[in-house]
Amino acid sequence: MNKEGMSLLYIWDAYCGWCYGFSRSLGEFHAKHPELSLTVLSGGLFAGERKLPIDSFPHIPEANKRISQLTGAEFGESYQTLLEEGGILLDSEAAAEGFAALRHFAPDRAYHLAASMQHKFYYEGKSLRDPETYREIAVENRLDPDAVEARFESVDSTADARADFAKVQQLDIHSYPTLLLKKGDEVIGLGGGVMTAEKIEARLEQILS
Repeated sequence: MNKEGMSLLYIWDAYCGWCYGFSRSLGEFHAKHPELSLTVLSGGLFAGERKLPIDSFPHIPEANKRISQLTGAEFGESYQTLLEEGGILLDSEAAAEGFAALRHFAPDRAYHLAASMQHKFYYEGKSLRDPETYREIAVENRLDPDAVEARFESVDSTADARADFAKVQQLDIHSYPTLLLKKGDEVIGLGGGVMTAEKIEARLEQILS
């Protein structure tokens, strides 16, 4: 398989439960293909008028059950408490800024940082608007927590997050998770939803053959 000039593009949202479920498949697939660089962009699922408390989306608990059944993803007790209380704001803009701040200091580990964010929210029940959450992720990933927090609270992370949203709009992607293969100027759908690493691999082979 000649993969020269190819790379991966992953569009996700920190508050997307299906992205949380897809995380393991993507990690396994990418571990087999270190030769394919992986760029991660935030999609902005709960931005603008959709930035609302979690209880504004009554389908979420049932969706989480489906995600667990189909992907094996575990939702922690602390997150379940947040879900029952219903007041936490789903703010994809703040989460995208936090991700942009982390990614700035370790772009080669962007996927792992995204996975760390989702673990903080969906398992530990931590807010992705809270600077302390990003300090914890920074420490766990051997990054400077002061530098990450300063970046998170700066206009730079806001600009980076908006740039992500704009790129996703240009790609005309409206569902998450979406994994794309970039082949020169061509962008090809590679995976998403509940696809296993094996199914993504089969799709890659189909594209390349």
